[in-house]
Amino acid sequence: MSKGPKFYGKVPVGPKGQIVIPAEARKVMNIKPGDKVIIMSGPPHQKRSIHIIPEEEFNKFLEFFEKHVQNMKKFVSEKKKNSH
Repeated sequence: MSKGPKFYGKVPVGPKGQIVIPAEARKVMNIKPGDKVIIMSGPPHQKRSIHIIPEEEFNKFLEFFEKHVQNMKKFVSEKKKNSH
């Protein structure tokens, strides 16, 4: 499997701003009809870049991130208690 970005093709933006995610990309990302996706901008230096992330994957990331933030807060709090 490729480690870098993959090019899935070029799609037009319709008059209502709609795009069609190419079939190969939907298959690889397991995006099915009715699924919701998260649309995010790319890094600040790529102002016109967007990322499409299946909602389920984004939620997994948020859960992972929240868990680690809680662990970091607990660690910092314990360090403060022990330094006084």
